[in-house]
Amino acid sequence: MAEPLPTCYLNGEYLPLEQARISPLDRGFLYGDGVYEVMPIYGGRPFRLESHCARLARSLGEIRMADPHSRAQWCDIFATLIARNGGGDQYIYWQVTRGAERGRNHAPLPSVPRTVFAFCSPLPIAPPAVLEQGVACVTAPDMRWTRCDIKSVALLANVLLRQLAVDAGAAETILLRDGELTEASASTVHVVIGGELRTPPDSRKILPGTTRGVVEKLAARIALPCRAAPVTELELRRAEEIWISAATREVQPVTTLDGQPVGAGRPGPLWRRVYDEFQRWKQELQHQPWR
Repeated sequence: MAEPLPTCYLNGEYLPLEQARISPLDRGFLYGDGVYEVMPIYGGRPFRLESHCARLARSLGEIRMADPHSRAQWCDIFATLIARNGGGDQYIYWQVTRGAERGRNHAPLPSVPRTVFAFCSPLPIAPPAVLEQGVACVTAPDMRWTRCDIKSVALLANVLLRQLAVDAGAAETILLRDGELTEASASTVHVVIGGELRTPPDSRKILPGTTRGVVEKLAARIALPCRAAPVTELELRRAEEIWISAATREVQPVTTLDGQPVGAGRPGPLWRRVYDEFQRWKQELQHQPWR
């Protein structure tokens, strides 16, 4: 990942990222008591803004916090951050924690000012080798907590699972729980079985992916059968194609799983159609207002 862009937002102020400071008593720091979002920006335009804001509000609600800002206020923050960081292609990371209280108390949940932080980074661009050759993934048991539907800042399990992929020279770790696919350490997993695109249904075991919604929309545009349905480990390993999707990945083809080829061992034709449609749709959106 490239270094973050220079200007951030912290509790109502825009300032150099290197000058941003939070209290050591912040509950996000002490407990991981907060949630976050990551949203791509294409040509200075937020992508899937409504979906990302709605997911943030849902995650906040699930941990008994109200959204500290209205949609219009979030839009103002994003527009200013994007402009101050040069526009173009980037992504915004933003998080809300419960804030800092005097002392360290598990409960009751304190009524203190929330900590709101956001920064921008250059948007990663998939190198030609990824598009031409795909990526390698490994599998591992899904040992995360049972509320993966909350986009929590407490990501230690995800970090450790992702490190398994790094150790193996792979791009991602695909997770299995009770003999079925859930997702990956930081991505949604899509599987082509019998010419149909299948993704595990949303549940408390899976983060409702915003880019997943994009893939499903694009599948409809190219008349690719698509449904939410369980995927067994055996079906995953026998799949014709496997894709991973995320806000900073778009959609990428998995061509090797645990050292074995996926399908023909090269990016599949259905992935290519969806990927190309993704690029066309982004161009279409450039001519539409975002706020």
